[in-house]
Amino acid sequence: MLLQQQKETRGRERTMEAKPEEKAEFEEAEIEYVSYGGEHHLPLIMNLVDQELSEPYSIFTYRYFVYLWPQLSFLQAFHKGKCVGTVVCKMGEHRNTFRGYIAMLVVIKPYRGRGIATELVTRSIRMMMESGCEEVTLEAEVTNKGALALYGRLGFIRAKRLFHYYLNGVDAFRLKLLFPPPRQVL
Repeated sequence: MLLQQQKETRGRERTMEAKPEEKAEFEEAEIEYVSYGGEHHLPLIMNLVDQELSEPYSIFTYRYFVYLWPQLSFLQAFHKGKCVGTVVCKMGEHRNTFRGYIAMLVVIKPYRGRGIATELVTRSIRMMMESGCEEVTLEAEVTNKGALALYGRLGFIRAKRLFHYYLNGVDAFRLKLLFPPPRQVL
């Protein structure tokens, strides 16, 4: 009897795993992009990141970004009042370069593949470029094919491989987007 129950449970688990992820139905115009609006947004973003990314972050990590770079932190995508995506960034001096950095990007599974991540990243890059950044960097898991494809389409190159970078032991690629130098008017 117990053996039969275990087999049935395993069968249900396989069936559940084999189901394709349901895609959310929405029009592009229904997605609202907003900047961080205060502490009331923090739990929404923390939930998204905790659900979707492999790295755990404390509230202090989030506050580090929002207090120092509020204009870059927590750009969010909402659909009918539900937070479905976010990007967290910063910028600053790094080895004689003013550099932007994308720390976290999340779009929940039912909303992936519809341009939300591209829009979040593009808006962040534009803001960094307008603020004088010469480049943007980030790390992505070598196993995260979707993220690597997204950043590749946006012009990022793989600068180096970081072995055992994440707490789960997975390697990362450091990706870099270089901006052309500003034209000098003669």
